[in-house]
Order: sequence, then C-alpha cells, then structure tokens
Amino acid sequence: MAPKYRKLYGYCYQDSNDIPDTLTAITELGSPLEMIQLLQTSWEDRFRICLSLVRLLHYLAHSPLGSVTLLDFRPRQFVIVDGELKVTDLDDASIEESSCTSNSDCFMEFPARNFTLPCSVEGRCQNMNEKRNLYNAYRFFFTYLLPHSAPPSLRPLLDKIVNATGELHWGIDETAAQLERVLNLYKSGEYLQNTTRISKSEYRRVPEAFIPDENYRCWPSYHHKGCLLSVFDVNEAIEICDSYSQCKAFVLTNQTTWTGRQLVFFKAASNHIMPDPDKITYVKVTD
Repeated sequence: MAPKYRKLYGYCYQDSNDIPDTLTAITELGSPLEMIQLLQTSWEDRFRICLSLVRLLHYLAHSPLGSVTLLDFRPRQFVIVDGELKVTDLDDASIEESSCTSNSDCFMEFPARNFTLPCSVEGRCQNMNEKRNLYNAYRFFFTYLLPHSAPPSLRPLLDKIVNATGELHWGIDETAAQLERVLNLYKSGEYLQNTTRISKSEYRRVPEAFIPDENYRCWPSYHHKGCLLSVFDVNEAIEICDSYSQCKAFVLTNQTTWTGRQLVFFKAASNHIMPDPDKITYVKVTD
C-alpha cells in the first residue's frame, strides 16, 4: 500500500486550543495537484500522473479489504510525490458494494452521464466501486491529461483508452494493461517504427560541445525559457528539429526523464559553441 499513499512517518496526541487529545499526523511532503499547471507540463509527465492513478485504482479494486471506492475524487484529494499521484487520505473511501434486487438498483449518476450496472445473483451491484473510480478518473484526469500533445502514433491507442473508460466498456484490469502497453511502446521507441524517419536536412556532429544561448520557446517544454524536450534517440531529435522552422541546432544532454529518455535543448542558432564534456551538439548544415 505504501507506494500508492503518502507515507505516514509518525503521529502524536496533544492538546490544542482546549481540545484534548488532538491527533497530528506527520506524512511525506507532496505538492498540491493543480490541474492548470499540469496542463502546461510535458505529455510524458501528464502520462505519468495518469499511469500512477490507474495503478492506484488497480490496487484499490484488488485490495485485501475488497474493492475500495473513493467517494471524493476531486483533485484536492491527491498530491504529487516525485512525479507520481498519491491519495492524501482515505476518509472518503468505502468498501461497501451497493446491494440490489434488480439492475435498476445499480444506478450510477454523474453530472454528464448515467450508468446502470448489472445486479449479481448475490444481490450486489457488479463492480460498482471499481466502475465509479474508473469513470471519475476519466472525467477528472484522462480527458484533460492523456491525449493532448501526445506523440501522433500513440494518439489512436490513447483515444481508445479515453473512450473506453468514458463509456465504461473496460474494467480497471484492461485499462491498466492498455496504459502499461503505452508505457512500453514509449520507453522502447516502438511507437516510432511506423513513422517515416528521413531527415530533410543534414547535421554536423560536434562532440563535447554546448550552445549556451540561442534559445527559442516551444510547448510543452521542460524549460520555461527554452525548448527542452525528451527524445528516444538522435533520429527523433532530428525529426523534431526539422519540424521547427526556427531550429538550427540541438544539444544532447546527459540528463534523462523518468522513462529513461534523453533531454535535448533545441536552438535557434549555433553562432557561439562552448566546450562541455557532458554534451553533444548537432548543427544543421543544410535546409
């Protein structure tokens, strides 16, 4: 359970404002979930949020206590710890599956959509806790964070995931399996196999070199004053540089993202190249 929830480091009882035995909990520090800020981050980081959420929901669906539903699914119930989503507390969680005598008793109402689930022979609404969690993940997270600015070759699969969860065609097991598939395609570079990888330009490789200035802005970027993106390999960096009219060079850094992809600075010129043993610069020589 620890990876899915904020760690509890300790707690103490103390009197506070004449209220005896006030309980204070000490937990790991997390950043509040700000959806507007998340929309401005890279697709890779937004995908990580969704993946960690689905892994959490998969755990809740198969927990030792039974299927657990989060009754309050608003973003304020979550924090980000080291780039992953965690639940702040379980005050609004329930393990009670609704009882029923017919399918009409298994009615789930949401602001934009309603669902009726089957009533089992045991007199319980089938997978209601799991499906409620999944639809809330769709309406609060997936629709905003998953498809936008994703690699084009991954869009069909991501759209399929969003649509399937929005219609509750899949349970959490299938949803988790499909998101793990996206992760594997992205980390392995397989998502690039069906793309045409012929450069429109030639590039000159300059080892142990860096361009300190000559920045331009792109979105989304890991750097607010420049164009810093992650790539699977040099060929993908060339494709990206070819796609930006202002890109005249790029610099491979020795930094990687959580998926192991390399961070690359894209530059508007190469007039001033400095030595740097940890970087490799590629300069466009033909357009």
